[in-house]
Amino acid sequence: MRGMAVSAVVIFHAFQNLLPSGFVGVDIFFVIFDYLISTITFIKLDQDIFSFKDFYVRRIKGIFPALIVVLVTCFIFGWFALLADEYKQLGRHIFGGTSFISNMLLWGESGYFDADVMVILPPLNLT
Repeated sequence: MRGMAVSAVVIFHAFQNLLPSGFVGVDIFFVIFDYLISTITFIKLDQDIFSFKDFYVRRIKGIFPALIVVLVTCFIFGWFALLADEYKQLGRHIFGGTSFISNMLLWGESGYFDADVMVILPPLNLT
């Protein structure tokens, strides 16, 4: 199911007209992910072996390898494709991504419904 959820998101980004509601895959992925994490956490709590340190070490080991590849790729591409101010902002976003405070940094940059962050989608043709 995780593969199907991720595939829906990829198809949505690559071929929006083919799967206009593919972004729902993100929600499906997070429901599955949160269910698995919660199950593991509750089992460890029941066995009195839960530790926040181990919890975060597991998250870092699972997330960081792919995260580092993405951030390094963005950093290199940004050097060639972005203006100085944009590249500086990319640096802040890379810092936010590696320190798990990305949402807080983005929250301080703009409002959720600000026009500069809204993606304008063409109307759906349901005929």
